Amino acid sequence: MHDAVAEDCCLNILIVKTSAIGDVIHTLPALHCLRRTYPTARITWLVEEAAADVVIGHPALDRVLVAGRKGWMREWRAGRRLSAWSQAQRFLRELRDTRYDLLIDFQGLLKSGIWVALAKAGRKVGFGRGMEHAEMSYLFLNEQVPAVSMEMHAVDRELHLLRAIGIECPEVRFELPLTTADHQAAMELLEAHGIAPEHPFVVINPMTTWPTKHWQPEKFAALADRLAESGKAVVFTGGPADRAGVAAIGAMMRQKAVNLAGATSLKSLAAIFARAQVVVSTDTGPMHVAAAMGTPVVALFGPTAPWRTGPYGGKHQIIRLGLPCSPCLKKQCQFDTTACMADIPVSEVVQAVMKITGEA
Repeated sequence: MHDAVAEDCCLNILIVKTSAIGDVIHTLPALHCLRRTYPTARITWLVEEAAADVVIGHPALDRVLVAGRKGWMREWRAGRRLSAWSQAQRFLRELRDTRYDLLIDFQGLLKSGIWVALAKAGRKVGFGRGMEHAEMSYLFLNEQVPAVSMEMHAVDRELHLLRAIGIECPEVRFELPLTTADHQAAMELLEAHGIAPEHPFVVINPMTTWPTKHWQPEKFAALADRLAESGKAVVFTGGPADRAGVAAIGAMMRQKAVNLAGATSLKSLAAIFARAQVVVSTDTGPMHVAAAMGTPVVALFGPTAPWRTGPYGGKHQIIRLGLPCSPCLKKQCQFDTTACMADIPVSEVVQAVMKITGEA
């Protein structure tokens, strides 16, 4: 790759990292390093719809290819098979309208391997045999980097992959493509709920799709009450599917809190996080959004491993009991207790928040 530095204006590079939100965010530092090394190359990113807002509009990218895989599947199951096929074919034509000099598969799964196989590229680079959950995706590569331990943080694995092909990364830099309009929308939404620009507030992002990652709603309510009683405004966030769950938490509270679940885009959510003192979150995509915005995170971990996929950087507080069965990396608790999350005390989370805000 270094042989092409003098001609990097002619280089076409394709990043394949399709999902999920947190995983795509973990690859942003690698994008920064690629752009730093090849300032005039044409860089394209292949991503799926759910995480597309993480990269659409990014100043380091020239093009974003959005694969609507889940949408195509919904169309197919609904009997609209011609529509599904037509959409998939249109995307495939877009993918193959360029021959890339370098394709990097940061995903390392079968679903990304299929796109790697179909794309036109001189070099198809990724991790070789031995990576956990790789689903034999290495078979689609023509340049395999020796596997590394999954105990390495995801951000560091991505950067290791670049170093293995001669691209150095002297700094870890996250940059979400927010606009002035995104920040304005966040400010107006907060002000509409009584939170002035100068007023400090804490965000609680309680919901997650894994049952084993859940913390009890009554504990989130108690946490929010404790923070509100200390004089802090409390803002709950979540997606449209989280409205009822967040409302149930609010109904358990003695104090008032703002419920913004379902009221934000991904980018306005990031802008809200950027204004917060602290974000308290379970292990989910918005946790990584907050960390990428430079906001300290108090992260609650049970079945997953924060050293693998926790909020990146030294300013965050990880709350974890460290039970012998944790991390199991499973969506279903083998003991039917989810004690690794359920037994986390409210007082420990409050203390972590206060430590970050300098009030401990």
